Amino acid sequence: MINRILIRIKVIQMLYSYFLTEKEKTFVDAKKELKKSLELAHQLYNYIFVLVVDLTELQDRRLDAARNKYLPNKEDLHPNMKFVENLFVKKLRNCEAFRDYQKEHKLTWRDDDIFLKLLLDKILKSDVYTDYMSKAGNDFVADCEFWRDLLKKVIFIDDDFIDQLESKSVYWNDDLETIGTFVLKTIKRFESEGSKAFMPMYKDEEDERFGEQLFTQTVNGREKSDELINRFLQTENWDVERVAFMDRVVMDTAITEIINYPAIPTRVTLNEYIEIAKYYSTPRSGQFVNGILNSIINHLKAEKIIVKE
Repeated sequence: MINRILIRIKVIQMLYSYFLTEKEKTFVDAKKELKKSLELAHQLYNYIFVLVVDLTELQDRRLDAARNKYLPNKEDLHPNMKFVENLFVKKLRNCEAFRDYQKEHKLTWRDDDIFLKLLLDKILKSDVYTDYMSKAGNDFVADCEFWRDLLKKVIFIDDDFIDQLESKSVYWNDDLETIGTFVLKTIKRFESEGSKAFMPMYKDEEDERFGEQLFTQTVNGREKSDELINRFLQTENWDVERVAFMDRVVMDTAITEIINYPAIPTRVTLNEYIEIAKYYSTPRSGQFVNGILNSIINHLKAEKIIVKE
């Protein structure tokens, strides 16, 4: 689930914090914080799926309470069960990896019952829900698409949902866009792969090591990468003192990856860090980082420091 795009973002966030607070935060503490932030990102992935199940179960309890009230009407006695019998949710509940993680970490939204009830009310009033319930029967692909739409168009943009995430972890609001994408991709893959689509924390041991290694290598090689950056800033007539600190951290990390990871093509590294600079720094950062890094890459190739494409 945690792919290298997210790992790079987390490494840069931790490096930014560490370089700013070097006198207050030890290197060991910074690495622990990086590990924790990656674990919490995976927890958010699972927590969103727990929300899907808890919302379904809340609606099931509501329908059951309506059937058993003192004077139930016809609708109470014969409700539309399409939402609570959603085939994707049924398969998710039976996913062993999901169940094991939920049990181990005791994840639930039931403690936030007011939020859960309010969010369910918003769902029941949404066009996505109305359209879904108007169609007869349950179809697995359609049931998967329903939850993709509901997450995209109702839940992920809900202010109360975003506030809930912020109250639970300082990392989660920043993580939501990336993790939300992973959740939507997982549901899409459920259509063809079923429970196998549920993602583990890391694809393999190499990815598990990548974040800590990249962080350590960037810290240890910062002096040399800064020398390279400053050299080409002067070549391009940029004022070294006016470079955004985040841009410098992005370039330090990119240079570290370019030099130390021969299996990763330079174009892949360059594109990833340009996008990170665009999102996390200034509007001009993407173009700026692209220009400086391209010059550095050409220099490293000319000096035979890197030989990859």
